Amino acid sequence: MEKISAPINYLPIIIQLVVAFGFVAFTMILTHMIGPKRKTTDVKLTAFESGIEVIGNARQPFSIKYFVVAIVFVLFDVEVIFMYPWAVNFREFGLNGLIEMFIFMGTLLLGFIYIVKKKALDWD
Repeated sequence: MEKISAPINYLPIIIQLVVAFGFVAFTMILTHMIGPKRKTTDVKLTAFESGIEVIGNARQPFSIKYFVVAIVFVLFDVEVIFMYPWAVNFREFGLNGLIEMFIFMGTLLLGFIYIVKKKALDWD
């Protein structure tokens, strides 16, 4: 015999959700009401870097080359992670696994050649 799902069966879950959200709201409001109040001053809002006085603007733009090298590093690093399971199980994959890895490595090599030809790694 199959039980029929009725809305009344969900009442305990709804009550638990209401109690949980109510507890969160209550504790947030209570901590803001009874918690310490701190004033913000100019001294507190200044940047502090190991006791060294701040010189210049911290929002200086970086060269786009930095980000390109970082993205390329992450890309090839993730690709190496894909090679690890293959290296562990290469005997089980047989010839098909070897061919697929050569195709994968060839695709990586083509991507690396493209990056070198576009001079994405040159810092001039």
